[in-house]
Amino acid sequence: MTLVGPSAPTGDILVGSLPVQSPREAVPNRVMTWNICNPCDASNVDRAAEIAAQAPQVIGLQEACVRDVERIRAYLKGLYGLDYHVTYGTVLHNRGRCGGWPWSPGGFGQAILSAAPMSDRVTAEYPDGGSEDRGYVAVTTTVGGRPVRVFNTHFAQRRQEAIRADQAAVLAAEVARHDRAVVLGDFNAVPDAPELAPVQALAADADPGCRPAAAGSCEATTDWASKFDYVFLRGITPLGHRVRPTPLSDHHLLRADLAVTR
Repeated sequence: MTLVGPSAPTGDILVGSLPVQSPREAVPNRVMTWNICNPCDASNVDRAAEIAAQAPQVIGLQEACVRDVERIRAYLKGLYGLDYHVTYGTVLHNRGRCGGWPWSPGGFGQAILSAAPMSDRVTAEYPDGGSEDRGYVAVTTTVGGRPVRVFNTHFAQRRQEAIRADQAAVLAAEVARHDRAVVLGDFNAVPDAPELAPVQALAADADPGCRPAAAGSCEATTDWASKFDYVFLRGITPLGHRVRPTPLSDHHLLRADLAVTR
């Protein structure tokens, strides 16, 4: 029997076979969200290079196989000196997507990587995931020297507006319990979509041009020129953001630099 799916090791290279870069440190108060695309034909060493170029303190990954994330972490540490803790929000186990054996298929869902330790992990599946199981993972970590609740989620696919509205209500109820929160994820909806209103009422988009009532341009985060990926902030001030297109996924990397003052 052989591993199948995108987590099979054929596309990856051993860390020891690559030149080690100068050690780096995570950029304080920088967070990032990225739907790494699954199934996609992308190597984890290339994914690690994309992340290392931004060196965020906190990373939310969606459509992530556990085995892929473990390899990405190994490359980040071995090649760039970036050492991340990890926690998973697995919503399904699927051998076709994530490899593994029939009796132990790979875990698929969300992952949070943090340069600082994480605690109080909560994972939940939404009551209705739509065409595929969906959920969120939440942890408490340190950003700007203060404890911050970090959420990472993936909402139902397009043309499932009513299901996303229910998911947003579930997520917003949890976000509302915290004075400081960072909400990362692929919400599969543009900024003025009504289903995002429960989350937007509690937390502001790190990109001011993407807020529903804002004037100005909103930078797309997908290959089809839509904004689907978000960094929402509650009790935290954005200092800047950047969208970085990448050939490794149909979603772009979105990073934000933050000021945590209260």
